[in-house]
Amino acid sequence: MRIINRARSWMKSRQTAQELSNLSNEALADIGLSRFEIDSVARGLRNR
Repeated sequence: MRIINRARSWMKSRQTAQELSNLSNEALADIGLSRFEIDSVARGLRNR
């Protein structure tokens, strides 16, 4: 089960990264992100 949970988590983070990547720079700025932060946010590693 651990492998399945890790795979699901990875797929979810990749989907989040893809969706954020599709946003314009202006839209990202509106939500307080820059393009180089997308991977960290998608993996849940961003500290606020």
